[in-house]
Amino acid sequence: MPFDSRALTALDFPRIRDALSQRSATSLGVERARALSPSDDAGRIARELDEVEDALFGVSLSLGGIQDIRELHARAGEGRVLAGQELLNAAYSLDGAMTVKRAINTNSRGPLRDVALGLGEHSELVRRFLSSLDRDGGVRDDASPRLRDLRSRIDPLRNRIRERVTATLEKWAEVLQEHIVTIRRDRYVLPVQASRVGQVQGIIVDASASGQTYFVEPATITPLNNELARLILDEEAEVRRILTELSGLLAQDADIPMTLATVGELDLIAAKARLARDWHLNRPEQVGDHTYDLREARHPLIENPVPNDISLGDTKMLLITGPNMGGKTATLKTLGLAVLMHQCGLYVAAASARLPVVRDVLVDIGDEQSIEASLSTFASHLKHLRFVLRHAAPDTLVLIDELGSGTDPAEGAALAQSLIETLLAQDARGIITSHLSPLKLFALETPGLKNASMGFDLEALAPTYQLQVGQPGRSYALAIARRMGLPGDVLARAEALLGPDAGLMERMLEGLERERSDLAGELERATSARREAEAELGRVRQERETLEQRRNEMIAEAAQKAETLYADAIERVRSLRARAQEDSARPRVMQELRELRTAAQKARPAPPAPREDRGDPIRVGSRVDVPAYGAQGQVLEMRGDDLVVQLGVMKVGVKRRDVRLKPEPQVKAPRPTFAGTAPSRFENELQLRGLGVEEAVEELRTAISEAHALKESPLRVVHGKGQGVLRRLLRDYLKTDKRVESFHDAEANQGGHGVTVVNIKR
Repeated sequence: MPFDSRALTALDFPRIRDALSQRSATSLGVERARALSPSDDAGRIARELDEVEDALFGVSLSLGGIQDIRELHARAGEGRVLAGQELLNAAYSLDGAMTVKRAINTNSRGPLRDVALGLGEHSELVRRFLSSLDRDGGVRDDASPRLRDLRSRIDPLRNRIRERVTATLEKWAEVLQEHIVTIRRDRYVLPVQASRVGQVQGIIVDASASGQTYFVEPATITPLNNELARLILDEEAEVRRILTELSGLLAQDADIPMTLATVGELDLIAAKARLARDWHLNRPEQVGDHTYDLREARHPLIENPVPNDISLGDTKMLLITGPNMGGKTATLKTLGLAVLMHQCGLYVAAASARLPVVRDVLVDIGDEQSIEASLSTFASHLKHLRFVLRHAAPDTLVLIDELGSGTDPAEGAALAQSLIETLLAQDARGIITSHLSPLKLFALETPGLKNASMGFDLEALAPTYQLQVGQPGRSYALAIARRMGLPGDVLARAEALLGPDAGLMERMLEGLERERSDLAGELERATSARREAEAELGRVRQERETLEQRRNEMIAEAAQKAETLYADAIERVRSLRARAQEDSARPRVMQELRELRTAAQKARPAPPAPREDRGDPIRVGSRVDVPAYGAQGQVLEMRGDDLVVQLGVMKVGVKRRDVRLKPEPQVKAPRPTFAGTAPSRFENELQLRGLGVEEAVEELRTAISEAHALKESPLRVVHGKGQGVLRRLLRDYLKTDKRVESFHDAEANQGGHGVTVVNIKR
């Protein structure tokens, strides 16, 4: 169902269309902009808003230069032969449309790709046109072999004729009007004086306007001119044949109408995006219920408008009262235009907006008067109000300006109250403005109806245009009259005539305004304090981030230094290891090697423990007490908080919290010392789990060398169980090392098959 056209006019929507037209790049887009009207299809509205968003943030649409060639296509379809320039314009326009399609397909991943599907493929047609026509629309020489042949003969023939005529100039110099060769009716002629034309043998082709000159074709070049004329006629026929063929190709392209319609649609989308950018509009959110919520909404057609918040939901109707020129009508139109623009797929003039999809906008705005129908202003309002009452429903927006005006105030108020009651019963939403004081009291006690007013600065005697919801508006008539200097006795008499009730209401409203002003001041101070607190919080967060960043940098620097120290120590270990093969003081070298190795291992940064472990020392291979079983065992596997522990011949699953770490047994065997050296700190356990075979064998060889040199035995080699591959390969090596006396599995409660105990020869 189309929207009421009178409502569109009353809300100044044609000016929105004009703004879109001015931002359209093609006549096709202008046509679409001028025909734009609201839709009540929620899916279509959402899709059109998506398209505008894509044009704003996805791909920039450039449609300039594309012409409306629908009339050319229609003429070609009627069998008409188009001029070369017309065909060239069609080619340029179709090529421009395909360029737009490529740009969209390259840069857009949104709904514009779906719209661009309507742009047809005209590459072959464009290629043919551009290869047949030059930049001025003329038919190119190579448009056909015959045309190339004809034109290749015409130019040399022209030169022959010109040379022959030029050669006769001296012969006929006395009878010529001018000493030149000219062309008349596509034939080369001489300008002969009229009085002496009989002296020249030839054919009179033309005469000057004054009659003083005849243009004579000398008889000697008549055959050549005839040949030239024949060639020119043949050339014109071939050109017409080519233009006829090209016009037929244009008529046969059935995709052209859809391409042009899509160009218009894309141009309208681009215009919507430009309007949103120029007017600082924002995308509205579509809601499924009948609520309206606009924040900092403004009238898009008013220069420097005052923004206001407008909400309708549980409050079905706002009754805005107050003096004239205070912005009541502008506020009413602000909501109406936001709804219309939303349902045209346009962004709206608000910081944020949540809007439903309505079936119609029902309005009674302005002082329309029908002279032809002999209707007064009041009667005209009644006619519109009758239409509003007939169609009002939850899915319509009602906007009524100056309800109850144009007749007796008492009767007007009664009629207005009855009409509002009916609209509320119909569950309609909307805004009503009025001057009638009884309606203010009615709004105070009627559910679904709320008072509102427009702010007024009594000191400046000027409206503030701020919407104040919850407070009825004052007329300010007596207050303004007092400020304007009317006599006090006149004002006192006016107040007496109003009666005590009217005076009471004015005083009540004045008190409410003072309270609102005080509350507004408190709110402003609270808002300022909150901003300061938020700013301080931001500074604290920034400082914390800076400290955290510096901490991470220091940790990284320390880790880098430790890694460097570790690498240097390892290099020294390798050097000492090489010297140990030749040095006679082998025990001293091996002791130094061991100390360097220990120092390097301590310097190397340990990998960070998982956050959930929080430094828990329990790991695979640890000895733990399991109180629930009254036994001790070794941790075989760890899966988060779940452990697998070897208890004798059994493997049991327990929680990490149910075990206690046992301290590592201290090796108490006496260790020899060497003269001039510190006591040995040999570690008798070698961890090889997780290493590759070659690296593990190298580590084992080094450890045996150190143990042998330091007379340390036995050596515990922890390799884990797994598939047994590493265990087998390590034992293969042990069989070949002459420094190994024997080796065997560890006790079951000390690692079992996962640990090999190696006895070193002394």
